[in-house]
Amino acid sequence: MTEQNNQAKVQKTQKINGVRGMNDLLPTDAPQWAHLEQVLRDLTRAYGYEFLRTPIVEATAVFQRGIGEVTDIVEKEMYSFEDRLNGEQLTMRPEGTAALVRSVIENNLLYEGPKRLWYTGPMFRHERPQRGRYRQFHQFGIEALGFAGPDIDAEIILMGQRLWDELGLIGVRLEINSLGQAHERAEHRAALVTYFEKNQAQLDEDSQRRLLTNPLRILDTKNPDMQTLIEGAPKLLDFLGDESLQHFNTVQELLKANNIPCKINPRLVRGLDYYNLTVFEWITDELGAQGTIAGGGRYDPLIERMGGKAAPACGWAMGMERVLELMKVSDSLPEVQAQCDVYVLHQGGDTFTTAMIIAERLRSAGIDTILFCPPDGQSASFKSQMKKADSSGAAFAVIIGPDELAKNEAQLKDLRASGEQKAVPLDGLLEAVMEAIVGASE
Repeated sequence: MTEQNNQAKVQKTQKINGVRGMNDLLPTDAPQWAHLEQVLRDLTRAYGYEFLRTPIVEATAVFQRGIGEVTDIVEKEMYSFEDRLNGEQLTMRPEGTAALVRSVIENNLLYEGPKRLWYTGPMFRHERPQRGRYRQFHQFGIEALGFAGPDIDAEIILMGQRLWDELGLIGVRLEINSLGQAHERAEHRAALVTYFEKNQAQLDEDSQRRLLTNPLRILDTKNPDMQTLIEGAPKLLDFLGDESLQHFNTVQELLKANNIPCKINPRLVRGLDYYNLTVFEWITDELGAQGTIAGGGRYDPLIERMGGKAAPACGWAMGMERVLELMKVSDSLPEVQAQCDVYVLHQGGDTFTTAMIIAERLRSAGIDTILFCPPDGQSASFKSQMKKADSSGAAFAVIIGPDELAKNEAQLKDLRASGEQKAVPLDGLLEAVMEAIVGASE
């Protein structure tokens, strides 16, 4: 019995680590995320996009039908499971567009006309974790639904460029392509199959598998041994009809008119089945082999494929972790902000009670305030408290000791500029702190 008790104790106290590829957001990194999220909110407001949130878990069919069953995401990467209560097949969302379209259809959001929508949140894919790519990652995306013209394609690309400029990113380039329409892709597909069948011995295992299921995805291979073969493959642009070419040319003209440089990449196909016409990616060489930080395009067939009334749509999404990595490389991360404006020190007992009342008054006035609370429940010296006040980044300290309390006053100390310290009556402390903060900001 004693041995069993010891084993049980070991099991209870053993450290449990987080799941590989699913990371904690620590307080030291939180300001960077808050900055990026604020920039994204400002960007979407500037272009008239409304926020839509979907659940983390969806019916597996949402992604099988929306993304395509012969894609890496559906075949290899989704976290899918059976609901033990009712047997329903569920999946933790691997991307945002299919889920958003499901919501648009279910809630009849296009009844009153086109919609500009944006989303953000965690996504899940069982990939090999690497720099900026994790099994739980966060995605931001915009979707313009109900707009058919090339003008909206250009506008969403302009949004991306504005975002990179706002974030101060370096080394980001735009690549674009057109996937045409279904009948044009069918002709191109037949030509691809013929070409790759003649060169089947040069295909790797993945490409052999894709040859008769999704040959367009072979063009997206990263296998260096196949690059010469890929360069010689038939190009989809050569199969586009007049309307598709006109759409693509107009997008390029609009980008040029707005001084947005881009490169046509005929091998750019994206990894999802729902795209048509314009596709694009923003790429960097600053983050290693996985260079794409954002991408998207037009997906006119998707709404009807998901069970809704046919409507055009386009959008793009970015991995937020990858953008934050690039912000580090670009040295454009915001400076760490102070935790508070004021740090309140005391000596316990009645001084603590008064200090807490003062701290609440300051917070009610909109002043960020930290009240010293001793970890061991015992009072600490003003010297040790002052070290904590300094490390908090606070501009001012309010000090209440027994002597100050006896005189019904507090000491107000400038921690950053002059270092000046002065006695202030408690009934005038709020006004004195507010005046000091305003003076420090001028």
